[in-house]
Amino acid sequence: MLKHIGRQQDRKVAIVFREVPGEEHMALVIYPDILPVSFHDPIMKVLESDVGQTSENLGDALFRSLLPDGRPILQTLHSEGMIKKVQTKNITVTPTATSHVNLEEMNGILREMKMGEDAIKRMAELDKQTGMTGRVKPKDDFGREVGAPDARQRGAAVAGSDAAKALDDKSIAGDLMAQAQRMEREAKGLIAEAARLAKEAAALAGGTTARPKAGRPKKVKTADVA
Repeated sequence: MLKHIGRQQDRKVAIVFREVPGEEHMALVIYPDILPVSFHDPIMKVLESDVGQTSENLGDALFRSLLPDGRPILQTLHSEGMIKKVQTKNITVTPTATSHVNLEEMNGILREMKMGEDAIKRMAELDKQTGMTGRVKPKDDFGREVGAPDARQRGAAVAGSDAAKALDDKSIAGDLMAQAQRMEREAKGLIAEAARLAKEAAALAGGTTARPKAGRPKKVKTADVA
């Protein structure tokens, strides 16, 4: 099972962020098949690594990884315009060759799973009804498909559709800045700790005193004895 992989119609996508802050109906993706080899290979290596697979979002792992030329992967993808914002309902997550689920539906379930055991039971029920393979879409108590947006959510999506056509540079820049500031704070803490240890080492080195060399006892002549 491989996380962060999906399809947008007939195009393979790597899902960088499942949701855009403030726009939960949008996701940020890249298209691996059209990336230059210098980008494709290191990105797929990160995606398939333990770090990539344990990260909630692929973007978190890419932020901490570098391209062969030393550039940070996530920031470079953004600056090169390779990250695209698309509607979650148009993305199908494909963790295995035989299973798939709509990203919008999956995001809704994951949000509910964080709220308690009832959502976890619903996830199990959905899986039993083959909802994870896309063959059956169970409905909730109101007759609406599980994960489908209500009328208010659909209206908000339509109203924001024009603005969603372009990559939200401001949102991504804000996320990158927050992560950079956190890393800067951590670095300052490490530098301060290193300085403290160096100071202690210097104090210990300066406080040692040389012991006098042991010599043979001086013989006392008989004539010197009173």
